[in-house]
Amino acid sequence: MKKIINILSPCPRQTLLFAMTVFTLLMADCHRTYTPKPKSYFRIDFPEKKYTTYHSECNYSFEYPVYGVVVPYRGPDAEPCWINVEFPGFRGKIHLTYKTLDHNLGTYVEDIHTLAYKHIIKADDIIEKPVSYPERKVYGLIYDIRGNTASSLSFFLTDSTRNFLSGSLYFSVVPNKDSLAPVIRFFSEDINHLIETLRWN
Repeated sequence: MKKIINILSPCPRQTLLFAMTVFTLLMADCHRTYTPKPKSYFRIDFPEKKYTTYHSECNYSFEYPVYGVVVPYRGPDAEPCWINVEFPGFRGKIHLTYKTLDHNLGTYVEDIHTLAYKHIIKADDIIEKPVSYPERKVYGLIYDIRGNTASSLSFFLTDSTRNFLSGSLYFSVVPNKDSLAPVIRFFSEDINHLIETLRWN
């Protein structure tokens, strides 16, 4: 055996020591556990909150963010007074529809309720928040829809006799409640501001 070691290396003890060190390091490395990095998302820089007033040709007005653009809704089912408040930098929009009441408040309320609860299949929860501003004759309900759903927030507002305005918040992206959470919180504040400043003309 000594002859073989002597042939392989002029320093057999050093070679053996080196081999044992490498073997020990390799064995130690086998027991190392790797922890995957937690999932993260891109940081989003939000604009400063500033608002301007939108005066509709119909019977309502409200304040909306200056980083939004009000455009007429052009869908195949479009009706007069239907608009979108679009946020191009975030691929989002608030879709607003307006109806004049004719003893059919219950029908419109039920339509919005049905539309909100269509998301129940994918929603984690739907929280209803009442709206009441008697001094402005603004009453309604906000549907806070949580989960990976097409719309994360819907609402309707009415004076209960003549006017009915409904809205929904949408994003043109694949729904992901984790990545969209800060964006939804940001625009939920804008919807609350819209509701708080709504006036019937």
